[in-house]
Amino acid sequence: MKVLLVVAACVLVASCDAESAPTGPSTPAKLRAEVVAVFPHDPTAYTQGLELDGDRLYEGTGLEGQSSVREVDLPTARVEKKVDLPSPMFGEGVTVSGSTIWQLTWQDGVAIQRDKETLAEVKRVPYTGEGWGLCRDGQRLVMSDGSDKLTFRDPNTFEPIGEVRVRSGSDPVTQLNELECTANGVYANVWQTDTVVRIDPASGNVTASIDLAGLLSPDERAGTDVLNGIAAVPGTDEFLVTGKLWPKLFRVKFVTAS
Repeated sequence: MKVLLVVAACVLVASCDAESAPTGPSTPAKLRAEVVAVFPHDPTAYTQGLELDGDRLYEGTGLEGQSSVREVDLPTARVEKKVDLPSPMFGEGVTVSGSTIWQLTWQDGVAIQRDKETLAEVKRVPYTGEGWGLCRDGQRLVMSDGSDKLTFRDPNTFEPIGEVRVRSGSDPVTQLNELECTANGVYANVWQTDTVVRIDPASGNVTASIDLAGLLSPDERAGTDVLNGIAAVPGTDEFLVTGKLWPKLFRVKFVTAS
């Protein structure tokens, strides 16, 4: 009887070990954007960050002397509130965190915390390196700096509390730009491409690669810059996406590529 119990215990342990054993990264799913709706977008906005909080759309813009954070009416693209960054600051990603908004700067080494209602500055926190994209993942902030690294930060102090390197298979994925945190992973624009990747923040593995090419016609792309700006639509599996100096903003659903 003791022998049978020992054997049974070994089987159970082996089974548990097999279930908990880490698995290698799988091939990322190939997705594309299916357009659900189209909205106007300020063609002078050099979009660096985009976030939908309830029915409020917040947008951070860049370029020296033109950087701002703004609250935008989605259906009309009318700017409801706007605060400019002092020159020569270059604005980058933004994210809502409770009653505040965090805004990154590119090479100024400063994150600005703002009151969500008024957009007024609350405080500034220094950081090392460049700032690109930002989102909130549960109880922490996730920040990109243009490399293959995502840095996790405390949402109150902005202090770093961890990091992960992003890989597609065994290859590093660099140029990670604007971010959006969701329950399914962190979505990141890949700078200078029409690609968004979905990242498992626990492992850094890319779980999906999403092709957003063709949202603007060739005529509409004239005078614009790259795709940048992604915001999850609360309560749905849809997203808002746009680009720097784009005349349109798209509500899309990510579907399997044919």
